[in-house]
Amino acid sequence: MRQLLGALALLIISPVVWALSPYYYGNRLPAGDLTGLVSRVETALQKQGLEVVGKYVPSGLGGHGVVVATDKDLLAAVRSLGGAGIVAAPIRVGVKSDGTVSFMNLEYWSRAYLRKQYPLAERAVRNAHTRLVRALGGGKKAFGGDVAKADLAEYQYMFGMEGFESDKNLLLEHLSFEDAVKTIQDNLAAGVGKTAKVYEIVLPDKKVAVFGVALNDPREGEGWWVNTIGGDNLAALPYEIYVVNNRASHLFARFRIALGWPDVGMGTFMRIVEAPGIIRDTLVRVAGGTP
Repeated sequence: MRQLLGALALLIISPVVWALSPYYYGNRLPAGDLTGLVSRVETALQKQGLEVVGKYVPSGLGGHGVVVATDKDLLAAVRSLGGAGIVAAPIRVGVKSDGTVSFMNLEYWSRAYLRKQYPLAERAVRNAHTRLVRALGGGKKAFGGDVAKADLAEYQYMFGMEGFESDKNLLLEHLSFEDAVKTIQDNLAAGVGKTAKVYEIVLPDKKVAVFGVALNDPREGEGWWVNTIGGDNLAALPYEIYVVNNRASHLFARFRIALGWPDVGMGTFMRIVEAPGIIRDTLVRVAGGTP
């Protein structure tokens, strides 16, 4: 009987222990002006030693804001590992005018982005998470779906769909790292494709960079597809372009959106079936190419 009870307990506990959700709720703030709430979150992050590198209100998502920060330990770990893992450096926090605060589960995203290298950054991820919780509270109520820890390193929404290393990630090859970075900076400043820069993290010594891109087109920007699949997962935004050596890339949307919304059913995803191509075409233009 004891063995049976023990086995049943393991079956109940295992999904909690071995699965991760992409987001946590922070402590709720009093509802109010979004600009003021974003400012409060920014100040709280800075008091815990995080550096705020960008903030924005996604187009078409009224009452929703995002703050993006970096953490010294996590950034150092990403720097040491190099490569496409640069996309694990930004820390995203969602803020709503109703006072809801949410933030990335850093373990979830870092396991997906750093993959086999995750154990080398695990301590840094835990330290950054501790500072996030100190700044924002909460950190106990996870949401957004569940993915097994073991599956995140090779995450696919469905068999046959794109993963972290998809060939479709590549946007454009430039002559040099410096040329790629300057082209993206110039095009975001010019609003190419109705975009804008949310943040940039550039590590010239490692020849890696990542840029947060606001997709502001009123019909084809992030507003329409986020409203379709759900705005609670606000800390998935913004979309990013990353540079490794001379190659400008993005994470193809059948991977990137699915990773941020793992609990959304296929029927709902089919309603935004055009989004991956639209996002790619927009980011190709930002990278300096022609769709």
